[in-house]
Amino acid sequence: MGKETGFLELDRSDRKYGPVAERIRNYKEFIVPLPESDLRAQASRCMNCGIPYCHNGCPVNNIIPDWNHLTYEGDWKNALEVLHSTNNFPEFTGRVCPAPCEAACTLNIQDQPVTIKSIECAIVDKGWAEGWIRPQVPARRTGKAVAVVGSGPAGLAAAQQLARAGHSVTVFEKNDRVGGLLRYGIPDFKMEKHLINRRCVQMEVEGVQFRTGVEIGVTVSVSSLKENFDAIVLAGGSENARRLDIPGAELPGVRLAMEFLTQQNKRNAGDDELRAAPGGSITATDRNVVVIGGGDTGSDCVGTAIRQNARSVTQIEIMPRPPEKEDKTLSWPNWPLKLRTSSSHEEGVNRDWAILTRRVVGGGEGDQGEVTGLECVRVEWGDGKMTGIPGSEFVIEAELILLAMGFVGPFRQGLLDQAGVALDTRGNVAADMTDYRTSDPRIFACGDMRRGQSLVVWAIREGRQAARAVDEALMGASELPR
Repeated sequence: MGKETGFLELDRSDRKYGPVAERIRNYKEFIVPLPESDLRAQASRCMNCGIPYCHNGCPVNNIIPDWNHLTYEGDWKNALEVLHSTNNFPEFTGRVCPAPCEAACTLNIQDQPVTIKSIECAIVDKGWAEGWIRPQVPARRTGKAVAVVGSGPAGLAAAQQLARAGHSVTVFEKNDRVGGLLRYGIPDFKMEKHLINRRCVQMEVEGVQFRTGVEIGVTVSVSSLKENFDAIVLAGGSENARRLDIPGAELPGVRLAMEFLTQQNKRNAGDDELRAAPGGSITATDRNVVVIGGGDTGSDCVGTAIRQNARSVTQIEIMPRPPEKEDKTLSWPNWPLKLRTSSSHEEGVNRDWAILTRRVVGGGEGDQGEVTGLECVRVEWGDGKMTGIPGSEFVIEAELILLAMGFVGPFRQGLLDQAGVALDTRGNVAADMTDYRTSDPRIFACGDMRRGQSLVVWAIREGRQAARAVDEALMGASELPR
């Protein structure tokens, strides 16, 4: 335990954001780190509970009380070692994870959880700054070769673990750069991409080979992978976005959120934004923008549209407005349903709930007509059913409508069709959480491609566990952690 009375003496204090007027002028990260003295003080608040609910709240089962205690003592190097024992990429989760560990913290019963996410991020950032994070090159090579399809957090975690076990690992990525949705789906103002590049350099020294611009099932066949690799890990994500099924949804001003976010990230990187963009360029500049979907992706669209100088930004959600504060007696230590306001929401957006879209209004005939608005109706929810409120119809002025309504599973064409692996009832690759093996004994699956749309931290967990399963299948036993 850090300090026996720390949680009694100190209130929660967390990182702050840079001023709105400054941060919306660029795409750089704007979180202001806490001073080291404040971080150590915040770490001292950890109670080292007899049952550390934060462990269960964290999908990678971070050993949170231990590295809180080490941080409090100023033993940053050992804190980093403990942190890395469960999480390959804490600089990612320390920036983009919603922190279910904090929701599960015992002190959250009084709305004063330990600032776990900020401490995690500070530990790993200090590790990089001090040069403590170095490649872990295996002492021996197994002679086994593994192909990892997809370079998102699940694929990267699996690849790094397998390389450290001594296997020859090749990661295949269909895009120009490594990172998956970390690279293209998360705006730079939430996580700058040099963080991914730095990890890739480390992994290359450890023995991982990256092949970008290679789409398995299109440019390289699955049968070719089977001929050249002892095992295959499918970590291609859940990229089949949910579409809008209303009249006018085919108009050119209705676009997928991930297309919008990807193009801006490519612009920031100096890459060709129109490569693999069949719908053409998307910009919110001087347009009234409507974002459909109230989740993190929708929030990311809000922040990006504001930085593109949109005339106005409106975000709508079909579900009712969540409560401002959860009932802890019903929810804790589980992730609660409550109103969440992101940094992007604070930058200027009109938010509305219990809204059903009826029709996209266009200013012309056919699929060449420009979008001018979105016809909606307010709805009521009761007994799990939704009913429209008579007379509540209205139109939101819009020239660009972004669909951030989630994903319905992985694409089947190409990779999955050629692999021939069984799918579950939701269309994801069928594999359990014990051996991550698909219906083909040489093919494994992890991350969103297996579990459906989820969090970065879940992807890292599944990538690590799948790596152990592959190592065990190839070698008969594994020393990799789960």
